[in-house]
Amino acid sequence: MELSLSNISKTYKNGVKALDDVTIDISAGMFGLLGPNGAGKSTLMRTIATLQAPDSGIASFNGINILEDKIALRQTLGYLPQSFGVYPKMSAEDLLLYFARLKGISNKKEREEIVQTALEITNLWEVRKKNVKGYSGGMKQRFGIAQLLLNSPKLIIVDEPTAGLDPAERHRFLNVLREIGTNNIVIFSTHIVDDVKELCTDMAIMNGGKILSHHTPTEGVERLKGQMWTKNIQRDDLEEHEAKFNVISSNFNQDNSLNIRVHSEMQPDESFASSNPELEDVYFVTLHKDSEVVAA
Repeated sequence: MELSLSNISKTYKNGVKALDDVTIDISAGMFGLLGPNGAGKSTLMRTIATLQAPDSGIASFNGINILEDKIALRQTLGYLPQSFGVYPKMSAEDLLLYFARLKGISNKKEREEIVQTALEITNLWEVRKKNVKGYSGGMKQRFGIAQLLLNSPKLIIVDEPTAGLDPAERHRFLNVLREIGTNNIVIFSTHIVDDVKELCTDMAIMNGGKILSHHTPTEGVERLKGQMWTKNIQRDDLEEHEAKFNVISSNFNQDNSLNIRVHSEMQPDESFASSNPELEDVYFVTLHKDSEVVAA
């Protein structure tokens, strides 16, 4: 099972190049597409989901030409966009039964069994009689997963699904994705590094419509071993250190001082201590390198 994208490009009428020659192969498992807002992630997700056509390129999934045979792709696709609407006065169970009929499941018993399974997987069985409009943000996102499971999809796309969720809801939602991600391709688009760290076996970092890197989270961290350095400084000294060193991130300490993280193949000076790299470092270093290329 593989999703293959080759030289996918898209420029909007306002001149914004949302996708710039995107080429990548994605295999079964949880795949994290990580990038800042405006990186082109949602445009790529909509293109894979056949909701918009690219200007050029080739896309295929399990022998299906995505750009030419949209119906065949949609039969095996599950898609959860950043926001979606629901009928306000229907229970989750009734709404899923309705969606199941729309998806061509004509047998009543089969429909009921599929809906029950989807509600159980997403931990919504106990609140199946409650109107979806009254669900919390996390419950609505899990309902979104339930509806996309009705046609047993092999390719699942979820776009920025944890944005706005509280920690408990986010944890429950990620557990649901883990359960469905084993035997399918699940593309998880996010700007939250911890989501990818906790969930994904493969990942890519995207910005400016381009894929900047593609590796497993572990490989990304391994590549930075011996190259991350840390130091506590006063807030007023940040600008000076940014001018002298490759500062990729900074965080406040409890005493209101700053802990800075610097990327360098050699110790910047004796005041810096070596630090084990983290996935967040991989993200910031990749974006920083890209910004230097753009500036040049």
